[in-house]
Amino acid sequence: MGKQKSKFVCQQCGYETPGWLGKCPECGTWNSLIEELVEEQAAAKHQGKRLFDRTCTEPQALAEIDQVAVARLDLGMSELNRVLGGGLVLGTIVLLAGDPGIGKSTLLLQAASYAAERLNKVLYISGEESAQQIKMRASRLHLSSAKLLIWPETDLERIEQEIKKTEPGLVIVDSIQTVFCGELASTPGSIGQIKEATARLTALAKSLNLPVIIVGHVTKEGSIAGPRVLEHMVDTVLYFEGERHQQYRILRAIKNRFGSTFELGVFEMQNEGLVEITNPSQAFLAERPVSSPGSVVTASIEGTRPLLVEIQALVSHSVFGQPRRIATGTDYNRVNLIMAVLEKRVGLNFSQQDAYVNIVGGIKIQEPALDLAIATALTSSFKNRSCLPGLLVMGEVGLTGEIRGISHLDKRLHEAKKLGFSHCLVPSGRENRRQFGKEEGLEIIEVKTLREALDIALV
Repeated sequence: MGKQKSKFVCQQCGYETPGWLGKCPECGTWNSLIEELVEEQAAAKHQGKRLFDRTCTEPQALAEIDQVAVARLDLGMSELNRVLGGGLVLGTIVLLAGDPGIGKSTLLLQAASYAAERLNKVLYISGEESAQQIKMRASRLHLSSAKLLIWPETDLERIEQEIKKTEPGLVIVDSIQTVFCGELASTPGSIGQIKEATARLTALAKSLNLPVIIVGHVTKEGSIAGPRVLEHMVDTVLYFEGERHQQYRILRAIKNRFGSTFELGVFEMQNEGLVEITNPSQAFLAERPVSSPGSVVTASIEGTRPLLVEIQALVSHSVFGQPRRIATGTDYNRVNLIMAVLEKRVGLNFSQQDAYVNIVGGIKIQEPALDLAIATALTSSFKNRSCLPGLLVMGEVGLTGEIRGISHLDKRLHEAKKLGFSHCLVPSGRENRRQFGKEEGLEIIEVKTLREALDIALV
């Protein structure tokens, strides 16, 4: 054993200092520096180690570099493949994060079972569950594959040796916080352990052209646990979100070097596992109340997919001195801004009213195109007047009360027509008129101001 020395590492940002400090100089967090022991021989061993073992080449002109077709692995779920950009790229490393119990292990086990039937072998490494626990979940999901190898292990050196020996077509590590390197004296889950394990798994994936999926924990604030550099080291970062007690789950790509970061996949949690929702708009609107005040349907764009969602608002007299404002599924500050515009430009008085806004289905959308729908829902509940039957509302609201244009209007209108809507309230303007043509059976109503839109929308 070599001589050991200690260092203090911030558990929030990874800042290192030789002595303890009450407040991290980098991120400003109090009491976040934890002492770790570092073995000097181990540090010297890894000093200068290259992440990728590549043959040195001369610099090449961009025009002279040959373009190679990217091979992708089908994971058996069109929604999962969509978020990944068409499938899992060989040699890539993917980080999947989400709240506890949201269904990360269930999703990966289903994908691993499908891939195992089409590959030589799939290695599922679990550091949190025993093989018997995984077998119980697989039995509940009716999954059984002779090529799916389950291995409860956390030692990084043994994991590397087994991957080289087994030569699987896909590796899943659940989770990266449980993997430890014996050459480091710090505990599993610490900053140093996570960085070392991810770096070595990344180097292994690149050298063997092997796709690797690692599961990451999240903090109580909802961000991915560990240093921020962890998200920079991997090729793709996926976030699995949704309320644990609701049936729908949303898979988003926060980072993707091989595809779009705006795509979204929708799943439904059932007894037999996660079932993909190929038409999420219809699913989100299935239980929508008819002619109910405060209920408005709008169209959002998630990646290349138009998504119709219901926005509900409830405005009631406040029994407290300070009225409450609650927004679920959308930006709280944006809702307050829209209410201020309604007060100033339309004349609605919310000073003694509680206001609650919710996007039904547990989905979270931050797009400005929802502004007009939120304003319509708030006004509908405030005046206790329902909206025009078969109406779809979309547009951005400006501070002066004007309705501003939105992108991909043709896709939103096509989705509205497909789901049977008869009227669409859209922003007025020459650019918008160029985007959409005459939709058969769909009346397009153009509006310029918020007051004009509310007069048309409410009956």
